[in-house]
This record gives sequence, C-alpha cells and structure tokens, in this order.
Amino acid sequence: MVAAVLWAISGKPIGFVLKIFISVLVIACPCALGLATPTAIMVGTGKGAEYGILIKSGTALEIAHKIDVIILDKTGTITKGEPELKNIIVYGDMDEDEVLKLVASAERSSEHPLGQAIVKAAIDKGFELYDAQNFQALPGHGIKVDIYGRHVLVGNEKLMLNYDIDISAGQGDMEALAQKGETPMYVAIDNKLIGVIAVADVVKPSSKDAIEALHRAGIKVMMITGDNKETAKAIARQIGIAEENILAEVLPQDKADNVKRLQEEGYRVAMVGDGINDAPALAQADVGMAIASGTDIAMESADIVLMGNDLMDVYTAIELSKKTIKHIKQNLFWAFAYNTVGIPIAAGVLYIFGGPLLNPMIAAAAMSLSSVSVVTNALRLRRFKPTYR
Repeated sequence: MVAAVLWAISGKPIGFVLKIFISVLVIACPCALGLATPTAIMVGTGKGAEYGILIKSGTALEIAHKIDVIILDKTGTITKGEPELKNIIVYGDMDEDEVLKLVASAERSSEHPLGQAIVKAAIDKGFELYDAQNFQALPGHGIKVDIYGRHVLVGNEKLMLNYDIDISAGQGDMEALAQKGETPMYVAIDNKLIGVIAVADVVKPSSKDAIEALHRAGIKVMMITGDNKETAKAIARQIGIAEENILAEVLPQDKADNVKRLQEEGYRVAMVGDGINDAPALAQADVGMAIASGTDIAMESADIVLMGNDLMDVYTAIELSKKTIKHIKQNLFWAFAYNTVGIPIAAGVLYIFGGPLLNPMIAAAAMSLSSVSVVTNALRLRRFKPTYR
C-alpha cells in the first residue's frame, strides 16, 4: 500500500500503481512463513512414529531439544520390570518355604511388580496360598495384611519403624543384599521381625548405552526410585549414573515435587517412567516420556510414548527434536529472506535504478516457489536416521 501511494504521488499512471500494488500484495503473502513450522513438525512427528516414538504434540517435539536434565524411574524403565525372587533369610523357627508362602499370601492383592514376583515364585513352587484379610498398601513403605489373625507387615525400614519393630537383626543382611543390587524387604509377624526377603530386577541391555549417549549430548541423567539407597547405588553403578544424581527412597507422591524443584532451579526437565506413581511427575515435567509397557495412566499423562520400551528411544526423541528445530529455523530463514528481497523488488526498487518492473504473474510464481521450497526442505526430515539404531 505504501509503495503504491508513493508511486501515485510521484505521478505514475493508475495502471503502473496497480501493478506495483498487486505485485507487493502477492509476493508479501505469508504462506511460506505459515508453512515453515507446522510442516516440519508434521514430518518430524511422522518420522518419530516410524521409529516407535509417539509424539502427542508439536510442543513436546519443539521443547525436547532444550532438555537439561532427564529423570529416569528405575523399575520398568531402567530395569526390565520383571523382578525375580533372589533371597530369603529367616530369623527364628520358621523355615524359608513358610516365610515365602506367608509373604506371597500377603502380596497376592498387591499390584506392585516386586510383590507379584514373590507371588509368582510361590506359585511356581506349587504352594497353596493362605486367605488374607484387610489388605492395605502403604505407598513408599510396603503392605499391611491379616492372615488367620496374624498381623503381617512386608516393607522397608520406614514401615518397621512406624510400628516400633526391632530390625537390628536384619540390618546387616539388608545392606549386603542391597549392595548386590537386590531390593530387600523386612517381614514381620505380630510386630516381630521374622525375616528378610529380596527381589531383583534385571537392567535392560540398552540402559547403560542410552545413558552414555545422553551424557555425551551434555544432558544430566538422574535416577529416581522408592528403593533404599544401597540398592539404588548398586543399579546406578551398573549403568553409569553418578551417586549424587540418585534420588532414592522417594515416596510416590514426592516424585513430582523433585521434578518441580529442578525446574525451579532453572532446568528443563524430562521425566521417563512407566507406573501409576510416575504419572504426576510425567505431567509436571517439561516433557514426559512414558514406556509403552507401563500403565495406561502413565501413557495418558506423558507427552511422548516410547513404544519400543527401550531407553535409547529417549536419545532418539531428543535427536529428532534437534533435527526438526534445525529444519524449522532453515524454513523461517528462507521465508524471511524471500520477503526481505522480494518485497522491495515488487515495490519497484529495481525500476528506480533503470531495471525491470516485477510482473504480478512473476510475483505469484515466486510466492508459490517459496512455499514449495519450504515444504521441500521440511520433507528432507524424512531422511532422518537415528544415530543409535
């Protein structure tokens, strides 16, 4: 409009002025700018799906490359989530089989994978389990249940101390088992310690490599777990996470608080988990990533779902985000560069210095070409291949 008015004031005929007006109007059409970001996001999201990374929103894809800290849940994320019974240590007259049968009967109503591992071990041995009453799960502590009039407690030190149970006989065994990477639990009947039972979960083969790749990318990796500190340290040593980056003995409701604390310190935080108790932390994180083998609630709360159940996909998601943002920036550069050069030409700058006047049809072709170039550049993302595949 300004260019047309200036040419009109200069005394040019109406045909000339209209030609300038139409050329500027056509060439200034922001189609390329409008396509720059959504096209790249669309292609990046599709490419992620091809590799089993379901990205629910463009925002998650745009933010993922800015992540400073990744918090990994232990059970089912770093480990396979298929724990097995490893040890039973008995104090007193009761034998190991009876302790296993009792604990399995108590854990039968539990949904926790560690409890289910104990139940499976008892069933595999052919034990007929007792009927249990008044089952109560105590998140971050253990379970409480009645079996034929006996009060059974299975859980960690906090649970035992809450019921004033003397655990001095089992503390040495608990520490030794934890240092081997097993998850030990105290077993008490009628407020008396009768034994320790330990379950271990195997670390996923790719966990160590994925964490090393994230470290090389300059990302701080932390592990969060409700397990005791010694067990957490043993697992962390296997996968290369520093001791100061371990968050152990964390209650389920406190996971989101740990994410929030890091955010308040100025970090961009990603949370990776699979369980119901991870859902608040997944929702709190800047980017929540859920393992597909986990619960529906975790997947619903997350921004990205990793269908391959492989931690290496966390690195791939961040790598894809970086590539996508790179293409978005390229698209925006060329779109702005096109307008920066094209609009003055359409306004008649070349004509002032004896050059040609831009024909509106040429302006339309140039405008279309800019949109095509942006889309073509975005489609180059289809050639993306993860570094670690």
